[in-house]
Amino acid sequence: DNEADAARDAVLAQQRHLLHPLLATKLHVPRSQRHLVPRAHLTERLQRGVERALTLVSAPAGFGKTTLLAQWLAQSGMPVAWLSLEAEDNDPTRFLSYLIAALQTLDAQIGATALALLHTPQPPAPEAVLAVLTNDLVDRAAGDVALVLDDYHVITADPIQRGMAYLVEHLPSQLHLLLATRADPPFPLARLRAQGQLCEVRAADLRFDAAEASVFLQDVMGLNLEA
Repeated sequence: DNEADAARDAVLAQQRHLLHPLLATKLHVPRSQRHLVPRAHLTERLQRGVERALTLVSAPAGFGKTTLLAQWLAQSGMPVAWLSLEAEDNDPTRFLSYLIAALQTLDAQIGATALALLHTPQPPAPEAVLAVLTNDLVDRAAGDVALVLDDYHVITADPIQRGMAYLVEHLPSQLHLLLATRADPPFPLARLRAQGQLCEVRAADLRFDAAEASVFLQDVMGLNLEA
């Protein structure tokens, strides 16, 4: 009824207000810097990868994972929902609230029902919330979008991992999931790889070759070095 709807809207408004101080940083898409080494072969791989369920950019710290994703996004023009994760996001309600908030930067109506479920007295399991969110995305008559989860390695909570594995296996065709991480997530990667649903960019791919190292040292760093 109207009274129940008004109460739900009040709860959602309160939750958005509580999250607001963090949204500007956690949902901010990093700008692609002007002076970078062009990495066309990697951005092209990412562009091809969005035809698959999951793109995994996995490498240790300092390999340029976030920088590469920012480069690709600046070139692709695809609408993107970005979420930078931190250790505090291992709470399932907090994690899913931010994930929905990221998607709502593209469409404020996405995930309204799923968000309401999160803030009931006994929230359902992440899989149930993500099932509602998935149906919402399927019903959304719009083009392709990318959902980027940066620093995914900080997520260690089993309920979140199970929920995300569920999302990967039931991903709507118009949603493209990209993870930047220092360690592989506990998803069925072997099965996704065998099914051709996994795009991978790893440390060996991110390392500069001799030509890229030369561009970095001479053009980006401004060092006048002999070959």
